[in-house]
Amino acid sequence: MLYEHEMRSLPTGEILQRYSTNPGYPFASQLVRGVVENGPELDELISRHAKDWSIERMPVIDRNLLRMALFEMLHLEDIPGPVAINEAVELAKIYSTEDSSRFVNGLLGSVSAELSSRGA
Repeated sequence: MLYEHEMRSLPTGEILQRYSTNPGYPFASQLVRGVVENGPELDELISRHAKDWSIERMPVIDRNLLRMALFEMLHLEDIPGPVAINEAVELAKIYSTEDSSRFVNGLLGSVSAELSSRGA
């Protein structure tokens, strides 16, 4: 849904409506809305921790996996950071490039370390 939102520039509500009968809809809707609403904060964190990579150069899948995991880490208290990171890494292995899982893991690990050092 986030990929479609970014690639087709469709309103979030229009995209979500098509998936509203899916059993995973409540959580997926929470993720999509959260990522879109917190986009500037998430992208700032990604940009700050992406060594020698602009966010625009990243594969769309990687960008959105990073955004989802960061939203979970920052805003969903019932999802432990390591779980969010692991899920993003596994999805990168399946849906993105050969090097994406290492990149996603490294960037999210860096953000996690920053959050831990400031007590978040």
